[in-house]
Amino acid sequence: MSAELTTLDYKLYTTDEQIETLSKLAETIWHECYSKILSNEQIEHMLTVEQSPESLKEQIQNGTSYYVIEIDHTPVGYYAYELRNDDALYGKEYIFISKMYLRADIRHKGLASLIMKQLRKYARKNGLEYFKLYVNRKNEHAISVYKHKGLRIISEIDRDLGNGFTAEDYIMGKMV
Repeated sequence: MSAELTTLDYKLYTTDEQIETLSKLAETIWHECYSKILSNEQIEHMLTVEQSPESLKEQIQNGTSYYVIEIDHTPVGYYAYELRNDDALYGKEYIFISKMYLRADIRHKGLASLIMKQLRKYARKNGLEYFKLYVNRKNEHAISVYKHKGLRIISEIDRDLGNGFTAEDYIMGKMV
């Protein structure tokens, strides 16, 4: 009787081929995540603006790191972060988690905790003490996950996404 081997990897995606894969993964996940709270038109606009191959390449060139979670070499989710120092109250450089998404069939298996552990490890290694992110105010599931991970709501922000769309988000944060 042979045991089945399952591998879990966090891979930094930077090549054109990887970015194409990431963009397709984002399209699948964003429709799963947002179909009940946003119009299809807004989801498609956000994907074009934020997760198209061109946009991803630009973000990566400007310092955003995109990691894809692979299980047995199959992409199942991803997260992205960048370093910022624009928090007037905190006054130090921090990690801004710009993306954290998992396919619907892989949620509730502890991967969000593993992602946060990876981010904490990076933060500590680089002397950073604070996480911050934006989450849609209607995304009750994500808000619940983030609260469970110790993040708290700091404030609200409405961001103009263009084409008449607005992101109505909470800003959440946590000390590492």
